[in-house]
Amino acid sequence: MNFTPIALQAPTLLLPQADVDLTKWAVVACDQYTSQPEYWAQVEGLVGDAPSTLRLMLPEIFLEAPDEAQRIAAIHDAMRRYLAEGVLTEQPPGFVLIERLTARGRIRRGLIAALDLEHYDFTPGAKALIRPTEGTIMERLPPRIRVREGAPLELPHVMVLIDDPQHLVIDPLFAEPAAPLYDAPLMLDSGRVRGWRVDHPLLIQWVVEQLAQLADPAAFNARYGVVDEPTLLYALGDGNHSFATAKLIWENLKRAAPDPAAILHHPARHALVELVNLHDDGLEFEAIHRVAFHVDPEPLLAALAAFCGAQGSTLTIFDTPSWSAARQAWAAQQHPGRQVIAFVSAARRGLLLIDRPCLTLPVATLQAFLDQYLPTVPTARLDYIHGEQALEQLGGQSGNIGFYLPALDKGDFFRTVIRDGALPRKTFSMGEADEKRFYLECRRITP
Repeated sequence: MNFTPIALQAPTLLLPQADVDLTKWAVVACDQYTSQPEYWAQVEGLVGDAPSTLRLMLPEIFLEAPDEAQRIAAIHDAMRRYLAEGVLTEQPPGFVLIERLTARGRIRRGLIAALDLEHYDFTPGAKALIRPTEGTIMERLPPRIRVREGAPLELPHVMVLIDDPQHLVIDPLFAEPAAPLYDAPLMLDSGRVRGWRVDHPLLIQWVVEQLAQLADPAAFNARYGVVDEPTLLYALGDGNHSFATAKLIWENLKRAAPDPAAILHHPARHALVELVNLHDDGLEFEAIHRVAFHVDPEPLLAALAAFCGAQGSTLTIFDTPSWSAARQAWAAQQHPGRQVIAFVSAARRGLLLIDRPCLTLPVATLQAFLDQYLPTVPTARLDYIHGEQALEQLGGQSGNIGFYLPALDKGDFFRTVIRDGALPRKTFSMGEADEKRFYLECRRITP
């Protein structure tokens, strides 16, 4: 069921058959724990030979590993095998209503749906109905394309935000009777997930009508105080590069199609996502921190001071006796016209005080510097870290330096994207690593 004006599809989903252990089946998004191989070793040990989405995805820690090609071939083989052996069962067309209880006691609500890639454009400055929230790094796409190309299935870890302050799209569905689909604990103490089928025509129509009202051009312009601004209905929250990968593959299919009209009905035109209301009480924006690996922290900090000076800013390094002291001093050092970033290395802990910054967000200042500096260090590698404990542990290792960044205010999120376009990459995270989407539902993307 397609609702093209609002880029929405009520998809035909595939779910594991009743005897599959969902705790082993559901695995966290592939772009988590990218510097923690011990996490993925634990997952491997837990799953064993059981049916699992671990066999249907490639954890990004293994991207561009020597055996990447073999891993991708095994993924495609597992998808075909699960389909042939009946591990996956086709559901009636419709949405899935999600309630996710996280290990921190948060309850986040969402709706599994498919979005039309014809309404998405990640070109900088594009004003599509579906927009990225961070700049797309083209060199990050080829390995993701290799995974999706030739795959008969997709599994969603993309979370897409809607700005629904009156809670009219998703929340009312919880008051309606719906068939339960699953209710299972998630592995490694990651909380619990419950899902209900939403396939009644009146409930589907409710979702469509409420989204159409949010997309109404006059209401949109009035809501954000803009004039003749094209509507932004869906903002990518998590999975920007996975969604961009789906878009590129769709465009390639269109270019190669002998019949331009027939290809528009191809299942790869849509991509599966979880819609989440920006105003959901269980949704918290967490910062994404940075760790630079295999660098000498002292020359890096000196280069940062020079970088700030060249921008007309000043950098002051405020040393503290411990990481906890740095974090306690972080709030006290906040002043108008100043950005404060905590840092940790093997030898030092403290704060970076950047006065008169040229860029609005601390993450933008730091990322602009790292993008310029790290390519000059042949051994250097940058990773994006969820969680302060992992940041302290990794940043404090010899030859590394970690940077603590503040969380983005979610109340300013849509307005910022409308005004400024895509944010610096990895500006925010929708929760901690273990609060991310776990793969569970599947959908065919080949005829």
